[in-house]
Amino acid sequence: MPIEVLMPALSPTMEEGTLSKWHVKEGDTVSSGDVIAEIETDKATMEVEAVDEGTVGKILVDEGSEGVKVNAVIALLLEEGEGKDALDGYEPEGADAPKPPKSEDTPAEPEKKTEDAPKSARPEEGAKAPVSKGERADGRIKASPLAKRMAEQAGIDLSSVKGSGPNGRIVKRDIEGFDASAAKSAAAEKPAASAAKEAPQAAAVDADDPLAKAGIARDRYEIEKADNITKVSAKRLTDSFRDVPHFPLNVDCRLDALLAFRKQINDKAPEGVKVSVNDILIKAAGVALKQVPEANSSWIEDGRIARHKHADVSVAVAIEGGLITPIIRDADAKGLVQISKEMKDLASRARERKLKPEEFQGGTFSLSNLGMFGIKSFASILNPPQGMILSVGAGEERPVITDGALAKATVMTVTLTCDHRVVDGATGAGWIAAFKGFIEDPMTLLM
Repeated sequence: MPIEVLMPALSPTMEEGTLSKWHVKEGDTVSSGDVIAEIETDKATMEVEAVDEGTVGKILVDEGSEGVKVNAVIALLLEEGEGKDALDGYEPEGADAPKPPKSEDTPAEPEKKTEDAPKSARPEEGAKAPVSKGERADGRIKASPLAKRMAEQAGIDLSSVKGSGPNGRIVKRDIEGFDASAAKSAAAEKPAASAAKEAPQAAAVDADDPLAKAGIARDRYEIEKADNITKVSAKRLTDSFRDVPHFPLNVDCRLDALLAFRKQINDKAPEGVKVSVNDILIKAAGVALKQVPEANSSWIEDGRIARHKHADVSVAVAIEGGLITPIIRDADAKGLVQISKEMKDLASRARERKLKPEEFQGGTFSLSNLGMFGIKSFASILNPPQGMILSVGAGEERPVITDGALAKATVMTVTLTCDHRVVDGATGAGWIAAFKGFIEDPMTLLM
């Protein structure tokens, strides 16, 4: 019996992903541990290893397919001694495995006729279905979920697409090869008598010019497809901003003592190690979470609150196409040199999309620093289920009052965004006061 290769879950929260690349083809022999494919999630690209040995008999999910559900059968391996005939009539049993079209896609037949139908009645493997309009006799359109999703993103009217899948079903390749301009020309040449039937074409025109209502002509802009990171981030940020009752707190921190402290550390640090201001901020955030533990919390939707035992600080890192937040675990307990080494390694692998899920999922607090871009202050959107995120602005010379006299100092503005369900104003103020204290007297971080 063929061995099913399932879409793996790369993290506890993963529900679907993109099968970005196959490293094998049908007929190849694989052994346990061989890399057979690459899976892309919203944050990283991971290699998939074979857990069994055998010959690749059938690849069920095309390279580049998006929205592949966890535990869907993506390929079939033939065991030693098995031939291609072992695949005849075989239907994958894995969860969410590819299945023949449901009754909603094909006209129902009497149960007896289905049972008595000979196997030869099934479409032969590799046989191509006749190209036809992706529409049923009752007017409903037959299309795979991926094709529907791609059409929606591209603003394509499915009623104008010809399906090349089984029984005229619209599949991924039909959307990729669809020529919207040709479809519009063909529609314009049809007799006026068929205008009512072709009414859906009007929707395609609007979808093809999504900014028409704003008065922006279609030739004034280009449309590009958002990658997984952008799409997932957009959804999470929208959900967070809409659903989480949040409020900001901000304070100015003098940096002169911290800058002198950093210089002393770097003068004595091992060769190749250079502690950054951000490394010290990570340490200060972790220690402040331990000093004000009630601030290190998450809201659970059933009305409970999670109080975190560890100060795991997620640090925002810009990567191509979006943002990722690698985590410094137990930031309060680590030395500055160790934090510096870990952060450089995590940031480097993040930009290559080589982080493991556990390295960017599961933080309890986030820190985002835009100071290097000259941003004076800003307020970040919460990263659920975390209860707080700190936004760090640029350090700059400002006039200050010291002992009643005018002086100048290097000052940095930080803004703390809090989830009001778990962090009230007093708790947030207590945490930001502790953080400010560590920044302005950094020697206390070593106590």
